[in-house]
Amino acid sequence: MEPDDRKVKILKAIIKSYMETGEPVGSRTISKIAGLNLSSATIRNEMSDLEEMGYIMQPHTSAGRIPSDKGYRFYVDEILKEKQLEMDAFKEFMVQKVDRLEVVLQKLAKIIASNTKYATMISGPSIHGNKLKFIQLSAIEKHKLLLVTVLEGNIINNRIIDTGRVVSDKEIFNLNFLLNTSINGLGIDEINLNIIAKLKEDAGISADIAGMVVSEIAEVLSNDNEDFKIYTSGATNIFKYPELSDKEKASRLINAFEEKDKLREIFNEAGAGGASTPGEFHVYIGDELPVQSMQDYSVVTATYEFGQGIRGTIGIVGPKRMDYERVVKTVRAVMSGIKENFDKDG
Repeated sequence: MEPDDRKVKILKAIIKSYMETGEPVGSRTISKIAGLNLSSATIRNEMSDLEEMGYIMQPHTSAGRIPSDKGYRFYVDEILKEKQLEMDAFKEFMVQKVDRLEVVLQKLAKIIASNTKYATMISGPSIHGNKLKFIQLSAIEKHKLLLVTVLEGNIINNRIIDTGRVVSDKEIFNLNFLLNTSINGLGIDEINLNIIAKLKEDAGISADIAGMVVSEIAEVLSNDNEDFKIYTSGATNIFKYPELSDKEKASRLINAFEEKDKLREIFNEAGAGGASTPGEFHVYIGDELPVQSMQDYSVVTATYEFGQGIRGTIGIVGPKRMDYERVVKTVRAVMSGIKENFDKDG
């Protein structure tokens, strides 16, 4: 059974008050909120119903009420339906020219953490389905070449190839031309045996080197999440909240942030939980989190996308009483801005 409109207004008022103060909320506090026009007695009755329905609960040490996980869940689901508001600060940041996705992700983690006052974690982009944008070979040692590949979104990968022989400058020049004219703009599924055979044939005496290079490029394109990167910022922000300042809780969170496997678990769950579509959100409250050491918190995740197939996840970690509305609006503005920026740059 869902609460009626009056109960929803009271529930939202309780949650917003608790978000601001961290203190249990009484009927008298709610009655002073402009726009409700309800007596304390009416509010007490409605709060009693909300408690019976499981949306709020009473701490042992207080006469006031605090939201339950169910209450937070209802509130979050309502917020996700609301229209996004524009945020000028993020617009100003995103009109700046950004050359590498990795650079902007670290900056964004800091900006989001600063704006929301919570901890932020952003996963590096998955390159599944990504395409080659530029290929460059250069000699670095007698029998070694440096292979630089640039993918959509300006994702750069460097690899060293041990050629087993000296490769002349002329060979390198010809290979760079052949690679950029034959497989540039293609993805892993498009580089077929016919293309590889034609490339090696055109390479002539450099066919052996061409084969090595294509093999390395195939690995770059197929090893999705080979090096799972996480950009984090603001972990200490949430220790400012009294209910999370306990040393043991703080230690558990810091450990979770330092362990890639635990963060990967959250991001993987986010994709499975319905946020794999770019722009959609998934919210974990308390024991909904797959990582036990983080079940004193709430986590909001959303999938970002640049170009075709370049995806990752933005995650915000905070107390259960976090300002979900601010978090959702902030992340929506960020995703809109960076997608617009990268799509424009093509």
